[in-house]
Amino acid sequence: MENQRLNYAQVAPAGYKAMLDFSNYTKTSSLEPLLKELVKIRVSQINGCAFCLDMHTKDARALGEVEERIFMLSTWRESELYTNREKSALDWAESLTHISISHASEEIYQEVRKYFDEKETVDLTHTIVAINAWNRFMVAFRVPARHTSPHVK
Repeated sequence: MENQRLNYAQVAPAGYKAMLDFSNYTKTSSLEPLLKELVKIRVSQINGCAFCLDMHTKDARALGEVEERIFMLSTWRESELYTNREKSALDWAESLTHISISHASEEIYQEVRKYFDEKETVDLTHTIVAINAWNRFMVAFRVPARHTSPHVK
């Protein structure tokens, strides 16, 4: 495992505070807490962010999410474990995470709007933008996951 490259929060505390403030807004949004955690997990899987995967899988479990749904998240399209609302949120999350490829397609946007009103759509997008930003900081500066399992040394 690589060592952390630098402590970005210490180097640029104002930027770190701005990120925290943005993230704190997403915590108070109108979306269901478990939905937000599913989105954060899926985006973190795509971006390969161990720190955020560790954090958000634990947060989801603390909110009552079952392990099967967490385990199956990378294959949500083939699973019947997720609601249509969750699937549309996950599709939007993947689309925005891969924006250079998807360009936030009209088809995916219209599917999201079937299940989310305007405010919820904006709040969902804020959540996706925030987790993508955190993923990029954690991966860029090699912030290690904070495993708490007794099996991890």
